[in-house]
Amino acid sequence: MLSPLIRRARKTRTANNDARSNERGVTIALVALSMVGIIGMAALSIDVGSLYQAKAEAQRAADAGALTAARLISISGATGDPNNTTASSWAATCGTSGTATLAAKAVAQTQWNFVSGVVATITVGYGPGGAASDCSSLATPGSAFSVNPTVTVSVQNPKVPTFFAHVFGLFNSNWNATSVSATATAEVYNPSGSALLANGMVPVQPRCVKPWVIPNIDPQHAGNTFVSTAGAITNPGIFGSNNGVIDETFTIAADCVPGATGCQVVGTSMYDNPPIYNSTKLPAIDQPDVEYVPALVQNPSSAVPNGATADDYQEAIAGCDQTTVYACGTALGAQVDLTENPVNPAGAGGDTPAGVAYLTNSTVGADTLLPATYPFQITVGAGNPLAGQGVTGLITASNSIVTIPIYDNSTLPTLTPPQPQITILGFLQVFINTVNADGSLNVTVMNVSGCSNAAGTQGVNGSSPVPIRLITPP
Repeated sequence: MLSPLIRRARKTRTANNDARSNERGVTIALVALSMVGIIGMAALSIDVGSLYQAKAEAQRAADAGALTAARLISISGATGDPNNTTASSWAATCGTSGTATLAAKAVAQTQWNFVSGVVATITVGYGPGGAASDCSSLATPGSAFSVNPTVTVSVQNPKVPTFFAHVFGLFNSNWNATSVSATATAEVYNPSGSALLANGMVPVQPRCVKPWVIPNIDPQHAGNTFVSTAGAITNPGIFGSNNGVIDETFTIAADCVPGATGCQVVGTSMYDNPPIYNSTKLPAIDQPDVEYVPALVQNPSSAVPNGATADDYQEAIAGCDQTTVYACGTALGAQVDLTENPVNPAGAGGDTPAGVAYLTNSTVGADTLLPATYPFQITVGAGNPLAGQGVTGLITASNSIVTIPIYDNSTLPTLTPPQPQITILGFLQVFINTVNADGSLNVTVMNVSGCSNAAGTQGVNGSSPVPIRLITPP
């Protein structure tokens, strides 16, 4: 047999073969080294992300605590007394053991519990930089803090756990001792009584005010006013706790003969306690009442529901009147419109009940105030658009909350037709509970703000007479 022309070389063992055989098992070493990088990436992606999330939650806790303290300072009524004639009210609210201080700590800790469940170090301070733990040391007569107090809440937790980073000691040799902190500052501004300050303060001029001008008469405190002529709140605090104006419930009824042409004012009094029942009054008012007269609305409003377009007055109730100026402290602060009669004969409706029905969706189901809890809670009603989106239970805003002007009736006991000028002393923020068949409104006071009868003609535009907001920490 002939041998093949081409023969393959016989494999022989060489040094190169020996070298390759020595490479066996190197894959395990490479995997081990890559695990170091993988764990490092996990530390960066998971642990750092967790710490950023914890930082965000800490900030939310600080924000919630600061806003809570600011809210409690506001509702205490202390800012309505810049001359600090009741110094004890400041200590009780924002002293070291005051309600605002304790509530801020409790709310901040509750919010932080969602992060680690570990008790955080929470500090509450007042004034610039939150340096004062007891605000009563700052609330000296005529001080800026008396009108515009600030509260700072700091949240710190040195034991936020990590999961991978502690292997490398990237953050701390003790894996569960990574520190997270946050700080928030909130301010309260209530111009009530600010005219008593040496430099004065700019008065409020809220928008979307409802055109129901009420006299400066508090129906639940016979003989008292809502605010003084200097703008201070006459009865600060909560009605059920310390006989204050907040949480009062009463009736607002039109001081006009039902069915008359224009608003024929009934007598000279705009306050009845006990209520008067006769043919010239709206019938069957079962609570102390304050009579209102319609304010002059000169321009169409915005955000008006379909159908609520009978006239500018009804639009201002159902929507938002952004153009009518209610300026504090001047005889030209606003006008009353006695050519408008807001109610028809009992049971026949009128512009006021019709506008309120559009505003609150009361024909379907208005929102409900829960007065047993404070701060107030509101339950969504069937007519609220949120209910149509599946929202149930508590809500934080409602069209049933309205702001109405308070006028100085002490210098103008009677109103001369057709459109007299009036002086605005302050604003009342109320929740509309019900609209009665006679067109009267049952309301609960949520806030009050005074602005003095000598505050000038300028105002600050805003949606609430007592704004509370977070500010940049000093």
